[in-house]
Amino acid sequence: MRPVVGVDGCRAGWFAVALDGHGGWELEVFSGFAELWEEHRGAAHVFVDMPIGLVGGESMERACDREARRLLGSPRGTSVFPPPCRAALAASDHAEANRINRNQTGRGLSIQSWGILPRILEVDRVLRTRPETRHVVREVHPELLFWALNGEGSMVHRKKRREGFEERLAVLRRTNRLSDMIAEEALGRWLRKEVARDDILDALVAAVSAELGREGYKTVPKNPPTDALGLPMEIVYVRPDPDGSR
Repeated sequence: MRPVVGVDGCRAGWFAVALDGHGGWELEVFSGFAELWEEHRGAAHVFVDMPIGLVGGESMERACDREARRLLGSPRGTSVFPPPCRAALAASDHAEANRINRNQTGRGLSIQSWGILPRILEVDRVLRTRPETRHVVREVHPELLFWALNGEGSMVHRKKRREGFEERLAVLRRTNRLSDMIAEEALGRWLRKEVARDDILDALVAAVSAELGREGYKTVPKNPPTDALGLPMEIVYVRPDPDGSR
């Protein structure tokens, strides 16, 4: 069985949780996304918490972001913020990116979105230069993944609070009995200044969801459009049915 991988950006690079489908797992931090892909190019799914399909001048906002915010409701919906438009990836500073984004979409670019722009660019380069990645690497949003695993119920507490960490780990525990051990190993191997507690949660829920999604997954929107490069503007999630089917 081919492994699945959940990935989240962290201060040390990219934190990855790989599940082999037989109860085994591997944890690793990669300095770059290209390096991560080379290590896991045989994976069935790589679920990454990073925007992939990006709007151009043809759209104000991605439909997947609007729908994810609607499904999550308040206050978790605020965690879904608009990524930069594709043209803004070439900007050299926030002021330039903000100007380009406003010209293309009618809205400025937040500091939060600017902060992840280099990571978006990393993933984008891999997807553009390695066509084989396009059916493997999928965009996810951790809060939507938790919502789906929790019977379409959003988390109550913020993930950076201890109550939020425990709340989300409880959801993972119900879905995958190895979750506590995986989280404990990650907490012990890396300092929080390298891999934060919420980085561990986000990569782990992506991996657990990818494991559940071996036979298929859902997307918002249901029929996602593609961007100028043919990359889907979608957010993937997996919602197990009570009888265990998808």
